Amino acid sequence: FFLMSNLFSSLRECFGFSHMIALAFCKTFFALRLMSSRLPMGVDIMYKPPLRLFIIFILTIIMSCTPQNYPEKNKAPVSNVVNDSETVINNGNSVDTIYKNTTPQYVENLNFAKSKILSEIEILLPEIDNQNITRDFVNAFELTVYKKNAKNIQLNINTYKDKTELNNIILQKASPGKIFIGPLTSADTENIITECPKGVLFFSFASDRKQAGKCVYLINFFPEDDLLTLFSNFKTDSKIALLYPENNYGRYINSIIDSFAAKSNSIIINRASYKEDLSNAREAIKELSKYELRKYELERQKKILKEKNDEASKKALKKIEKFETIGGLDFSHLILPDYGIRLLQIAPLLPFYDIDPQKVQFVGTGVWDNEAFFSEPSLQGSIFSGVPQSERRQYFNDYYLKYRKNPTRTITIPYDLVGILEYVINNKLNLKETHHLLNDKSISFDGIDGKFSFKKNIISRKLNVLKISNGKANLVN
Repeated sequence: FFLMSNLFSSLRECFGFSHMIALAFCKTFFALRLMSSRLPMGVDIMYKPPLRLFIIFILTIIMSCTPQNYPEKNKAPVSNVVNDSETVINNGNSVDTIYKNTTPQYVENLNFAKSKILSEIEILLPEIDNQNITRDFVNAFELTVYKKNAKNIQLNINTYKDKTELNNIILQKASPGKIFIGPLTSADTENIITECPKGVLFFSFASDRKQAGKCVYLINFFPEDDLLTLFSNFKTDSKIALLYPENNYGRYINSIIDSFAAKSNSIIINRASYKEDLSNAREAIKELSKYELRKYELERQKKILKEKNDEASKKALKKIEKFETIGGLDFSHLILPDYGIRLLQIAPLLPFYDIDPQKVQFVGTGVWDNEAFFSEPSLQGSIFSGVPQSERRQYFNDYYLKYRKNPTRTITIPYDLVGILEYVINNKLNLKETHHLLNDKSISFDGIDGKFSFKKNIISRKLNVLKISNGKANLVN
C-alpha cells in the first residue's frame, strides 16, 4: 500500500489523473499479481483485453517520470573485496565462510554451483592395464570405509577396458553433484575436463599436471613436493649432481630440478643419465664423476714422482698408488631419482667408481620410501624426502592381515581422499562450497602421508627429510 500510494501521488502530481484511473490501474496490478507462475489463472477475470493499451500508456508515463541517475564519465569503478575472515549469515541461519579467490571462475557461472554433493561416489579403474594397482585400490577403498566407519558414503566400483568404455560410464553416471574417483592414468584423464559443465568433480590419479583444472583434481604423488623439501633442507652453497634413469620419471625430474635449484642456496654442478636396462650405467657414472680425467691426472702425478729420487717424492708416490683417481669430486650431494632393482644395482656401483658415500651425500626422492632399500650398505647415511612409516604402519598391517599381500605404496591415497569426501558429504556441502574447501590456501588436511592441500587443483604434500641407518629411515632434525 505504501508503494501504491507513492505511485498514485506521482500520477496526480505529474498529470493530474483522476482517482478513477488510479483505481482501474490498481485492480489491473493486483490481477496480474494473482497470475500463477505455472498456469495463467486469475487474470482473464479482471484483466480486460481493451485495457491493455491503456495500461501500457500508464506504465510509459511512470517510467518517464522516474528520476534517472547517469554514471559519471571517467570515474574509476569500485570493486567489492571480501576479506578472508569475513562470514556471511544467510536466511537459513547457517554460516558460509567466504574465502577470497578460492573458487574457480567457472564455478561462479555454473548452473549447478549450488547442487549438493551426492553420497554415491563412482570409482573409475582400468580392468586390464595396471591390474595390480586396480586390485590394491579396490581393497584399499574397502578397508578405508571399514576403518573410518563411513556410513554415509556409497562407493561404486566401475572398471573399463578402454577409453570408449570409460567415456560411456561417465556419460551414464554424470549428474550435478556427482563425484568420480579416477581415472587412473594421464591418458585416460585427457580431455575429461569437458565434463565439468555437468556439475561433476573428478579426483584423478594422473601424473601429468597439465590435466588438472576446473573440476579435475589430481591426487597422485608429485616429485615437485620432493624437490621442494630437499632443496629447502640442503645447506647453503651445497653443490648438487644428478644421476637419473632415462624413463618418464627420471626425465621429468631432470626437466624441473633447475627451477628448484634456482630458488635455493644450492647449485647444480653436473648431471648424467643411464638407460633403463643399465647397459651404459658405468659410463654414465664415470662421466658424472669425471673418473677418466681424474684417473689420467693420477697417472700423470705418478709419472712425475717416479722421476724424482728424493724421500718426499717416494713417500708421496707410495701414498697415491693406493688411489684409483686423484682430486676431490666437485659436488657434495648426488640425487638418485630411481627405485626398484635398478636402485639396488646403481648404488653399489657408485663407490666402485670413486663416488664415496662417506664424502658425498646420496639423496633420493619419495620413491625410496620402501624398506627394501634401507638395508643396502651403499645407501646407509643417505637421505630422501618422505613421511615416517609410523604414520601408516598400522594401516599397512591391517591391509596385509585382511588381504594376505603387501600392497603398493600408493594405497594411502584412497584413505586420505575418503577422509575429505566424508567431511564434504556429512556436512552437506554443495559444489561451490566444496571448491571453496579444496582451493582455500589456509586449509591443510591431515592424512596418513602427512599434511596436504590443493594448489591449482593439484595435491601438495608437506614432506620430511628421512635418513637411512641400520635398516630404518628416521626423521632428520
